[in-house]
Amino acid sequence: MSTDEPSVPIVCDECETETRVPLDDLADALEIHNAQKHDGEAVAEVDPAIKDRLADLVAEDLGLFDEDVTEQP
Repeated sequence: MSTDEPSVPIVCDECETETRVPLDDLADALEIHNAQKHDGEAVAEVDPAIKDRLADLVAEDLGLFDEDVTEQP
């Protein structure tokens, strides 16, 4: 993994593990872990703090935090 490639923390509370994987490998790493350790159940996940931060950045980018957004029926 190059130092320029972003890595994402994955946590599994059931296994009590945390690891970082390259962003490009994220989906596969989650799928493999959950398939091998949890019969395919989505137990391991991206660190919740990262998910929350990404959600905030996306919402900000989409203008969802703008005060002048009007509700449409």
